[in-house]
Amino acid sequence: MSALAADPDVIRIGNCSGFYGDRLTAMREMLEGGHLDVLTGDYLAELTMLILGRDRMKDSGLGYAKTFLRQLEDCLGLALERKVQIVTNAGGLNPAGLAEKVSELAARLGLDVRVGFVEGDDLLDRATELGLGSPLTANAYLGAYGIADCLTAGADVVVTGRVTDASVVVGPAIAHFGWQRTDYDQLAGAVVAGHVIECGTQATGGNFAFFTELPDLGRPGFPLAEIRADGSTVITKHASSGGAVTVDTVAAQLMYEIQGARYAGPDVTTRLDTVELTGDGPDRVLISGAQGEPPPPQLKVSLNTLGGFRNEMEFILTGLDIEAKAELAQRQLESWLPQRPAELDWTLARLDSPDAETEEQASALLRCVVRDPDPNKVGRAFSSVAVELALASYPGCSFTTPPGNGSPYGVYRPGFVDAAEVPHTAVRPTGCRVLVGAPSETRVLADVPEPELPEPLPVAPTKRVPLGRVAMARSGDKGGDANIGVWVRTDEQWRWLVHTLTVDRLRELLPETAGSAVTRHVLPNLRALNFLITGLLGEGVAYQARFDPQAKGLGEWLRSRHIDIPLELLP
Repeated sequence: MSALAADPDVIRIGNCSGFYGDRLTAMREMLEGGHLDVLTGDYLAELTMLILGRDRMKDSGLGYAKTFLRQLEDCLGLALERKVQIVTNAGGLNPAGLAEKVSELAARLGLDVRVGFVEGDDLLDRATELGLGSPLTANAYLGAYGIADCLTAGADVVVTGRVTDASVVVGPAIAHFGWQRTDYDQLAGAVVAGHVIECGTQATGGNFAFFTELPDLGRPGFPLAEIRADGSTVITKHASSGGAVTVDTVAAQLMYEIQGARYAGPDVTTRLDTVELTGDGPDRVLISGAQGEPPPPQLKVSLNTLGGFRNEMEFILTGLDIEAKAELAQRQLESWLPQRPAELDWTLARLDSPDAETEEQASALLRCVVRDPDPNKVGRAFSSVAVELALASYPGCSFTTPPGNGSPYGVYRPGFVDAAEVPHTAVRPTGCRVLVGAPSETRVLADVPEPELPEPLPVAPTKRVPLGRVAMARSGDKGGDANIGVWVRTDEQWRWLVHTLTVDRLRELLPETAGSAVTRHVLPNLRALNFLITGLLGEGVAYQARFDPQAKGLGEWLRSRHIDIPLELLP
């Protein structure tokens, strides 16, 4: 297969995976659903790197996403037949190992497949030297030029380790159009395209706030990007697939897991405040206007460590005197423990309703989470003591889970290293190794000043209703930080939102943000605000600092909160 698509002006890139564990049949669905030049898959997340790190501790030959091989066994022949190149970060901590497995699979299937891979992101052996401590995994986020080199060299399949999520899309675009390292606007446009499709069906209606508007959400299809030479892109999907591609479903994914108006990457810093979304027909959205700037001089590094051991017990509290029952259980358990763990956190979820018609509706949940470096302190010494309260505590005492041993938990933190310190390497199908140099031009990342705001709406009659009556939202995690993107559809709604939803108002609506720094970023082209809530998620998803450790529902909680909205803005 050629590294170039059939159309010199457009490359059509699809996605078949948004995370390790996504729909297994998606690769075949995308290959059979319509024309593609390249099919990508994103299998890595901060938690996934920890999982793969633990796999590698058990077997040094592992460390990659095994489900990718299952998909490929079913679909590799079909991809070759349709001349679709495959680019994936499923290599995880062992891209060379996965590339070897792909070659073995092809040989077993009797297929002539050229496999390239990208490595150099794994800095574990140099972590101490680079000032990164002693983590379990240490992987720099690489850019797209190693992928592009492998494709240009004729690879049918390219496997990478930890590249940025968008890089699996940007790399094929670079190979197709021949973009240079300073073609920042084009690179930025491709980064936006990659960011939109890398989470799979989140761009076609999955996790969409106004989901009841969508006609066919039974089984959303996976998205694809038609990237043009100038970096503009049309996001669409195969015509036969479910879900929908609208300006709002694309905006939802664009707002996912971002921070400020500058979206930093290893190849380019993308100005999200320049991006424009326009309908381009049924299930087609044009992304245009993206401007790029030189990337930062340092690469971000994903660092995972084993933080210790964790356990939890959950009490069911039913009926009257819920607060008093919770206080008794907490006081008893803490006084009965032979040794107090390093961390002992209580959460009372008041899910109960007065005069409830079912026992479940009359019940609240009291959760106790413990963490400690010593597994004995959070094992049976904790959970068995909790169970001992069953006949000695509040009336109706019971639990949702049986007692058990503690399990190890991970801690995520970001690190940073100079780009020149990372040996970004493309290994071509011939085995030739090519070192991808660091960018020659860089720029230190800085916040974008808040733009001039539109005039506020005149004072008008209001109604106290949920914010979600007019606003959409999408939230997610970046390590220990959470983001909430909020946007509206009309200019008048935007004039109201940008002056109403301030940092102080967000804190009022979401009391759990107390103690966290909150930063607001304004994206007027999208009629959107993005809030970065620092430290809300503790030390990352594996730490499980709150019951929603990836902040997936944080935006929906915000939308459910009541606020005074002008009547003229309500649908």
